[in-house]
Order: sequence, then structure tokens, then C-alpha cells
Amino acid sequence: MITDKVFEQNRVLLVLWGLLFVAAIVAVFTGRWSLAFVALSTLTLAIAPVFLASRLHLTLPLPFLVATTLFTYATVFMGEAFDFYERYWWWDIALHGGSAVGFGLMGFLFVFMLFEGDRYAAPPSAIAVITFCVAMTVGATWELFEFAMDQIFGLNMQKSGLMDTMGDLIVDAIGAFFAALSGYVYLRGDDSGIMARLIGQFVTLNKQLYRKSKDRLNK
Repeated sequence: MITDKVFEQNRVLLVLWGLLFVAAIVAVFTGRWSLAFVALSTLTLAIAPVFLASRLHLTLPLPFLVATTLFTYATVFMGEAFDFYERYWWWDIALHGGSAVGFGLMGFLFVFMLFEGDRYAAPPSAIAVITFCVAMTVGATWELFEFAMDQIFGLNMQKSGLMDTMGDLIVDAIGAFFAALSGYVYLRGDDSGIMARLIGQFVTLNKQLYRKSKDRLNK
């Protein structure tokens, strides 16, 4: 059952990469240079985590790779090439929420690695708070980037200005809270949820980073 699931996820990943590559080739031959650039940029960003993980000697769970590929595909390719941001009002909100959860989980794994699960150095509540702050920092940094692009290059990334920015930050906060809560639940010993299982899978695949915490959690 597990093997079949892994195979299905791997097939989804390869299909998405293949579609992006084919889209780029077709766009080149038809002279649609902007579409070709977007497709190649999306493909590069989707594959980047694999090479980055290899350089950092990390093993990424397959669901994580599928999720990052889908997110990049939805953000860059569907959002920009097919203008989903303008067609569907909820597209930007959904992606902001998803990115907040993703960055929150990455922040949790990083902080968890630093403390190696030592309850006396950093209790679960403290790690959860730091996780929330990491995700919100990333979200706020992106809003600064949008503001800079609008001011320097005359773009319209902020759409309606203050309302768009505040709406994005509110969604970021909700996603960050969900990620922080998932990390807190995992540290309390409950790995039954989807997010907690993803955290556990990453810790298991990268035992060299979580030696102390892994021993404690297995007791």
C-alpha cells in the first residue's frame, strides 16, 4: 500500500515537471517567449528544492516535493501565464495561506533542529511561537517585495493597495498559526494528524539532524 502511494506521488511529480518542459518547448517553437520564460522559471523553481537538499545533505519527503511543485505551478505558471490571479479572486488568498503553512513548517523544522527537542532549552510552546514568527516574517518580507516592485517598476502586485496587503497578512497569520499548532501537537507526542505525520516523516528521513529529539520521542 505504501509503495503504491509513493509511486502515485512520484508519477504526479514527474508529470508536472514534464508538462512544464513541454509547455516551454511548444512556447519556444510558437514564438510565445513570455510563456516559455514563465514555464522554464516554474520548472527551475520546482526542481530547485531537490538540488538544494542534495547540497545540504537533506532528504526531502516525496509529499513535500509534490506540494512545492504544485505550489510553484499554481503560483508562477497558472497565476502569471494564465492570469488566475485576475480570474479568480480567491487564488491569491489560497496561495498565501498555503505558503504560510509551508514556511511555518520549514521554520518549525529548523528551530526544532537547533534545539533538538530539548524541552528545558525550548518548550513546545516556545518553538510554536518562533514557528509563527518565522512564517509571518516571510509573509511580511514578500509584501515588502511587492511594494518595492510596484514603486520601482510600476507594477500592480499589491492590487488594491492597503486592503490587499492587510488581507494577505491576515491569511498569512492564519496559515502560520496552523503550522505552529501542528508543530506544537507533534512535540506533545501526537503524530496522528496529516501535518504531524509530515513532520515525523522529515525527522525520520533526516535522523542525523535530530539525534537527540529522535531518541526522546522514541522512548
